[in-house]
Amino acid sequence: MTKRPAKANKPQATDRTEKPGFAARKTAADILGNVVHKKRPLDGELDTTSGHSGFRALAGNDRSLVRAIVGTALRHRGEIAEILERLLDRRIPEKTGRVLDILHVAIAQMLFMEIPDRAAVSLAVDHAGLDRRARPYKGLVNGVLRRLGRERDEITADLDAEALNTPDWLLESWRGAYGEETARAIARAHQGEAALDLSIRDDPDLWAEKLGGQPVGTGSIRLTEKGPVEALEGFAEGAWWVQDAAAALPACLLGNVKGLRVADLCAAPGGKTAQLAAAGADVTAIDISKSRLKRLEENMTRLGLEVTAVAADLRDYQPEAPFDAVLLDAPCSATGTIRRHPDVPWIKKPYDIEKLAEIQRELLDRVLAWVRPGGLIVYCTCSLEPEEGERQVEAFLERQSGKVELVPVDAEEVGGLSQCVTASGLLRCLPCHEAGKSPDATGLDGFFAARFRRF
Repeated sequence: MTKRPAKANKPQATDRTEKPGFAARKTAADILGNVVHKKRPLDGELDTTSGHSGFRALAGNDRSLVRAIVGTALRHRGEIAEILERLLDRRIPEKTGRVLDILHVAIAQMLFMEIPDRAAVSLAVDHAGLDRRARPYKGLVNGVLRRLGRERDEITADLDAEALNTPDWLLESWRGAYGEETARAIARAHQGEAALDLSIRDDPDLWAEKLGGQPVGTGSIRLTEKGPVEALEGFAEGAWWVQDAAAALPACLLGNVKGLRVADLCAAPGGKTAQLAAAGADVTAIDISKSRLKRLEENMTRLGLEVTAVAADLRDYQPEAPFDAVLLDAPCSATGTIRRHPDVPWIKKPYDIEKLAEIQRELLDRVLAWVRPGGLIVYCTCSLEPEEGERQVEAFLERQSGKVELVPVDAEEVGGLSQCVTASGLLRCLPCHEAGKSPDATGLDGFFAARFRRF
C-alpha cells in the first residue's frame, strides 16, 4: 500500500502558539466573534466554570487581559469598524468574520490600550496565519495594521465616537427620550468601564476609609482601584456585597421593612435581597433560574442572611398569602448596564424591547394581587428605554385605575440624588449622572423605578 506523501507548507503551530500572549489574543478574538456574530452574552463566555474553553484554560493574568481586550473592542466597536472602512479598499469576503475579529482585537490594543503596536500586530499576523479561514488574508492583516500604526492620527482625527459606538436605533431612542445633549452624554459615559460599588451592611464611612473608597448613593461606597473582590477586607465576613449604587436605590423606596413580609421578584444574584434582609425584612426571593438562585443562596450564606429562595416562573407562581410589599426587578433589555456589559448594544435589537415590554406588563398586572391592600409595589428595570419605564407606568396606572396609585419618590429617599428623580416622582438614573459629591463619583447604571400603593 502506498503511503500518502506528507503535505508540504503546512503551518507549524508549536513555536507560535507558545509566544507569550498569543493564547490570550486568540481567545479574545474567539469570544468577540461569539458575541457579535452568534449573539452570545459576554458574561457567559467569560464564566470561569462554564464559559469559553480557551478562556477557562488560561492563567489568571491572561484571563484579565482577555476581559480587557474584549471589553475595549466592544466599547469602541463602531470606531474600529469605521477605521477599517477607511483602511480597506473593499470588503473582506471571508464569511465567518474571523479576519475582522482578529483586526478588531488588534486595533483595540493599538488605539485604546497601553499595548505596543509591534506586539499587537505581530500576534494578529500569527493568528491569521494559523487560522484556516483567515490564512489567505494574513498579508492583508499585516498591511492594514502597519498602515494604521503609521497613519493613526490622520485616520482617527475626525471620528464621532459617541455616535459610532452606539447602534443608530439605540441612540435615536435616547435622543427621543432625553434630548441630543443627554443622549450623547450617555453614549460618552459608556466609553468607560463602570466603577466598583459596594453596598455596606453597617457604617459605610468606616468601610470607605478601610477600603480607600468614597460614599455614593445611599449606603454604598465606590472604590477607586479594582482588584479581586474576594481579596478585599470584609468579603469573607460578609460586611458588604457588590452592587451598583443605582441598583441599590429601588429597595430604599420600600422604606422601613423591618418585620415585613417582602417578595423580591427576579431576585438573583441577590443585591436587593441582601438589602431587604439586612434591614430586617422576612424576604422571599423568587427567580426563574435555578443556577442564578443557587448563586443568590451562596451570597446570602456568605453575608449571614436568612431568606426563603424559590425557583419559579412568576407567570405560574402563586403566593400562599399576600405580601406586605413587593419589589419587581423585571426582565429588561439591560441598556442601562452597558458600562458593565459592553456586549448589550451589539446583541440586542428593537424587537427585544417590544417582547420584554410585554413580559413586564404581564408581570406588573399579575403581582398587583400579591400585595395586601395598602401595601407597596416597587417596579424597576435596568433599562434606559421609556417603553420599559415611563410608558410602562402610564399604561399600568390606566389599566389598573382605581386599584393602585403612584407614590412619588422624594430625592431625600435616594441619598439626595435629585437629578435622578423626575418631576412626576419617578426614579430615573442615567449613566452620566453624578453618584456623589466628589467630581470623581460620576457614573451610575441606568436604572428606572416607580412606586405604587395598592388600594
